[in-house]
Amino acid sequence: MPLHIAYGDPAALRARCEVTTVRTTRPEEAAYEPGAVVPSGQWRPMAEADVKAVTAPRRPLDSTLVEIVRPPFRDDLPLEDLAHPLGDPDAVYLGQALAKPGMTTTTDNYEDGRLIGLHLDNWDKLSYADKHTGRRRICLNLGPGTRYIILGTLDAQAICRAVRGYRFPHTQDYRAYVASGRPIRIFRIRLAPGEGYIAPTEYLLHDGSTEGQDQPSAAAFWLGHWPRGVLPSLV
Repeated sequence: MPLHIAYGDPAALRARCEVTTVRTTRPEEAAYEPGAVVPSGQWRPMAEADVKAVTAPRRPLDSTLVEIVRPPFRDDLPLEDLAHPLGDPDAVYLGQALAKPGMTTTTDNYEDGRLIGLHLDNWDKLSYADKHTGRRRICLNLGPGTRYIILGTLDAQAICRAVRGYRFPHTQDYRAYVASGRPIRIFRIRLAPGEGYIAPTEYLLHDGSTEGQDQPSAAAFWLGHWPRGVLPSLV
């Protein structure tokens, strides 16, 4: 299933979303792993056709749905406990990550520090057939700056089929797909401090971004199985 975003007000969605395509990195971009997938630049406003393309079906599969939300953060509530009231007793707090301002993408390879670009998560280690059933990730922007979540429109199963058949989906499949000259559209969604998302990062190409921002942004993350609407929507 492609990228589907839950929304009630298309104008509110368009106000915080932009669209572009992707490219692979060049050898001189030494901060990145070779062949990493990154935004091509030239972000444009979301058009009506883009809204229609990401509109979820009448009965969406919750595990593949993206929601733009306001997590229930309070200064007196430990971050480890934030997801406890949301309905999944097995939800896991993954911790925090700090992104410097002006980063096109934010995730690095902890082994060598190079940026990995847009990628798939693999916490659940799911096979091709089960990739759409993975846990979704909640992100809360702790600030002080604004940040983005970038999401690809083609899901991991579709990419895997196109590149090498019904096998274990991997970030490398997306890299091969883009390197072969085939296009992928991506959306970036603006998140102010205190805002966040719930997204199937095991299933969709993604990464954080602080491009164009002049302040750093810390984010906190949780993994769990949550139904649609468990947090208040911002759109």
